[in-house]
Amino acid sequence: MIEVTKLNRTPLTINALLIERIEETPDTYITLTTGKTLHVLESRDNLVEKITTYYQQIGLFAAHHKGRA
Repeated sequence: MIEVTKLNRTPLTINALLIERIEETPDTYITLTTGKTLHVLESRDNLVEKITTYYQQIGLFAAHHKGRA
């Protein structure tokens, strides 16, 4: 699970495994596999970092992924 911030500054926790795509146009939109779209304040790069960290925590990525030790 990762925490994102809705446009009204309300935090929202979402299941990162359900993220289908992230678009930055320049606003950031997360589309889930359910078809739901979220408009969030975080940048695409920040979301990718959060998702990568989450995947490492649950063992989907090795700890050294993306140059990490």
